[in-house]
Amino acid sequence: MGTSLLENLNVRVEGSGQKTLVLAHGFGTDQSVWQRILPYFTPYYRVILYDLVCAGSVNPDFFDFRRYTTLDAYVDDLLYILDAHRVDRCVYVGHSVSAMIGILAAIRRPELFSKLILIGASPRFLNDNDYHGGFEQGEIEKVFEAMESNYEAWVNGFAPLSVGADVPTAVREFSRTLFNMRPDISLFVSRMIFNSDLRGVLGLVKVPCCIFQTARDVSVPASVATYLKDHLGGRNTVEMLETEGHLPHLSAPYLLAQKLRRALSR
Repeated sequence: MGTSLLENLNVRVEGSGQKTLVLAHGFGTDQSVWQRILPYFTPYYRVILYDLVCAGSVNPDFFDFRRYTTLDAYVDDLLYILDAHRVDRCVYVGHSVSAMIGILAAIRRPELFSKLILIGASPRFLNDNDYHGGFEQGEIEKVFEAMESNYEAWVNGFAPLSVGADVPTAVREFSRTLFNMRPDISLFVSRMIFNSDLRGVLGLVKVPCCIFQTARDVSVPASVATYLKDHLGGRNTVEMLETEGHLPHLSAPYLLAQKLRRALSR
């Protein structure tokens, strides 16, 4: 790994505050997804941003299909970045899959995290006997088939569904970062995410968590936010956002920034 990892994942530090804030993007985006949020925090925080290895902004040659078979390798990357920047305490904001990466990192190294803010988080996307994740196995398989047969057509259908709210600029931006991903990497990562089940480890998280959930998210039902609140092991709160979709940092950045500021002050 070494400095090459920091370069490959485009790690950058903005701002000049005493406290450290980590912004970690979700599937299908890259760190540019935070660009409308960032100015609200750089005057007060040292903000660390980076790209997940699967992001289209990262050289696809760096994606190791043998290494990134589970979220644990992504946790390794995150912890390496924090150690390289000598972070001994931070607030971590993770969207979608990065929310779960943060949860696993906080289990492994709880002393590093004063709080986790989880946006659009889900420990499991598939429905189970007593759990509503939002998807049946057959639905997921159809998604994979669509991605494999015509990636462009899939993106054109998936992007507006995910954004949810009627914000064309957000749809264009999410489409851009989805198209930047190499389709085989996108499919591989999607399979890994949709087949993950982290419900069994939630109780090991003792770091306080603030769970952000939009009013309607096609990827994550509101009941999942309640499930997380009830099963994570620390002091947890749920913050409902008065907007739709899975990407409030694109569709409602001012609203999200205000909610984040409030969560950070508590």
